[in-house]
Amino acid sequence: MADNSRPVAEPLQKGAQAAQAVRGAVKTGKAIAGAAKGAAAGGVWGAVAGFAWENRKFIGKVIIAATAVLMIPILILCMLPGIIFGGFGNSHSPADPDTPIMNSSAVIDSNLTEISTAVSCVLSEALTDTLSAIDNDYAACTADGKEVINPYESSPNFNANQFVGQYCAAKNKDYAAVSVSDMESMLRSGKDKLYSYTKKEEKRTVETVTTSVTVDASTGEETTTETVTTTTEKWIVYTVSYNGEAYFADEVFHLTAEQKDLADDYAYNLSLFLGDSMFQGLPAGYTTVSSLGNIRFTDGQTEVVYFNQLDERYAGQPYGTDNIGGYGCGPTAMSIVVSSLTNDTVDPIEMARWSYENGYWCSGSGSYHALIPAAAKAWGLNVEGCTASDGQKIADALTDGELVVAIMLKGHFTSSGHFIVLRGVKDGKILVADPASYDRSSMEWDLSIILNEASTHAGAGGPFWIIG
Repeated sequence: MADNSRPVAEPLQKGAQAAQAVRGAVKTGKAIAGAAKGAAAGGVWGAVAGFAWENRKFIGKVIIAATAVLMIPILILCMLPGIIFGGFGNSHSPADPDTPIMNSSAVIDSNLTEISTAVSCVLSEALTDTLSAIDNDYAACTADGKEVINPYESSPNFNANQFVGQYCAAKNKDYAAVSVSDMESMLRSGKDKLYSYTKKEEKRTVETVTTSVTVDASTGEETTTETVTTTTEKWIVYTVSYNGEAYFADEVFHLTAEQKDLADDYAYNLSLFLGDSMFQGLPAGYTTVSSLGNIRFTDGQTEVVYFNQLDERYAGQPYGTDNIGGYGCGPTAMSIVVSSLTNDTVDPIEMARWSYENGYWCSGSGSYHALIPAAAKAWGLNVEGCTASDGQKIADALTDGELVVAIMLKGHFTSSGHFIVLRGVKDGKILVADPASYDRSSMEWDLSIILNEASTHAGAGGPFWIIG
């Protein structure tokens, strides 16, 4: 902010005031995103939005007095990254000039799909380049063999909201220039920083079996002899790593600390607006609980081994550079599932380590949704994704003794996003295993509550995964 004690060029002063106002609106958005989303769907955008944006230096005062419904779209405009509306130069739908973009779910969804596709393409190109670099490195060595550990072989895992937030924070002073093509260009310019690899040399024992057949001349009887030859070979093991959105903020967008905060707020608000549950962290100030010991729930169709991410045995343990207590609902939920449905007891520490090593940890956000089906398959379990429209299917699966992992939105279980396990049916109610609450795990729930509060834009086949 300019120092008002000395003369300042008016355009610069206005720009500083505008930027400060927008930052305030974005932060305020965390508290009002749910209401704002509902208002936008109701169609109260109007021509005032364009005026409001151009005069957004006054928005700080407006927010304080924003009790009228008609002000909510203005707050949306400031608290969300403009790229999802196609940039602030596009106030109306191209297909329907009479419909403002903020009132057109089809246009917003199309823009979001374009953004996600652009990010995915860049990530795929970057991964291909990294695998080519591995091939070149191996070709230049004298090893006998190689193994490539690539957690992203099936598809890249990424939080598009964070990329969008970082891009828009970087362009904050040039908001009118935001576009998908510009963002894609910036991402592609730094794609060499998205993935990296490590390598280590191993000595591997290789057995070669030689089979020979001899025939007895007098009896004609055949005798088969196997000879085992043991040799030692040198192998190179390559492990591919995704450097993460946070790394990209430093290396490509070169965000300041203040811009990083703004980017995080943009991404968080966008996640709330979309209902995708990409942010699973517990609110600041959460408390751990004393060791719960070994708990098993036996009141459902399947005996369930229960773990709690806030248990003092696990809460402070690492989940990537975060910790299990604040961000580990995903690994803890899968610890419950795997320990209950297999012969292995896998605690949250082991599952968090597996998730991190296999690319399912998302810095500062919890877990990519792909963790759930991937972990189930890794432990030999069948998994099927389904939506909130499959309520009867979910109830039938629970009755048959299967477990269901759900990713939830703000409501009874979370203030942002949260994985829980549905563990059975009792007297027409749903039993749950909530990784963050033993009390909620001891209650019985209406299926309608769970269906209504499930994520509306989950990835990896969610928001429900039936596992058996």
